[in-house]
Order: sequence, then structure tokens, then C-alpha cells
Amino acid sequence: MKYDNIKNYKQEEFRRLTGVKPDTSSVMVEVLVRAYAVKHGRCCRSPKLSIEDMLLATPGYLREYSTYTHIAADFGISESNLFRAVRWVENTLVKDGRFHLPGKKELVKSDAQYEVVLVDATETPCERQKKQRKRYSGKKKTVPACNAILQYVCRRNCV
Repeated sequence: MKYDNIKNYKQEEFRRLTGVKPDTSSVMVEVLVRAYAVKHGRCCRSPKLSIEDMLLATPGYLREYSTYTHIAADFGISESNLFRAVRWVENTLVKDGRFHLPGKKELVKSDAQYEVVLVDATETPCERQKKQRKRYSGKKKTVPACNAILQYVCRRNCV
């Protein structure tokens, strides 16, 4: 779904879809437009995804737990382009300072009761051990020519 399709929704519907109010979304877009102008200047071509759509794709990934592949297919771009866009939007909004969650120390200090628990369930690559044979030394060995000839002769004569 593109940003142009939902920008005229009522405030409640817009918030249900994106997770933020339209006013907050417009402030985020302003921050991203300024950051994009600083980063790219006037010399670059326009991005495949508009800044509003980049902002819309970010909560689509963070809130709905959809994979980059599904979201990229919805927006008609590659998975790698979407990954870079979402990461850039996250980093830019956090650097701005107005759109980050309070730290653990601030939460412990305050007397407020929180009803919401956030769980970070982003995609991260798993580190797995490579399966190796018991006697694998790590060297890439080739079979010496004499062993190959002996194996060929043994197979030929034995069979």
C-alpha cells in the first residue's frame, strides 16, 4: 500500500495502519526530507521509493513482522533496497531525538505504570557452526596421482 492511498484516511484509521498519528507522520516526513537533502544533495537521482513510502514501509516491517520480501513485493522494489530504506529511516529518526523510546534508567526512575511491552523481533542472521568431518584439518587436499592410479587399478581388478 502506498502513502498516497492512505494520506486522506481519518486519523483513527491512519493510526491503526501506521502506528502513528498523521501529525506525527508529517513531522517524521519533514525530518526525513531534510536528512535526505543533506545526505544526497542535488546530484543524485530520485529514489525508487518516495520518502513517505519509506516511512510507511518501516512500521510495516517493525509492527507486522512481515519479511522484507513480502513488503518489497508490495512496494514493487527489491528486498535489498527496502532493507537499506528501513535501516536509513530508523537511524535518521533515532538521531533526530524526538522519536526514540526512553532508556532503561529513565523507565526505572519514573513512577509511571506502563501497559505496553515492546519485543524486538527483527530478522537477524543465526550464527551456526559449519558441519565438519571428524578428521578434517582445514586444508584443501587433492588426491595424489599415484593414489588415484592405485584406486583405479584396484577397482578394475577387484571387480
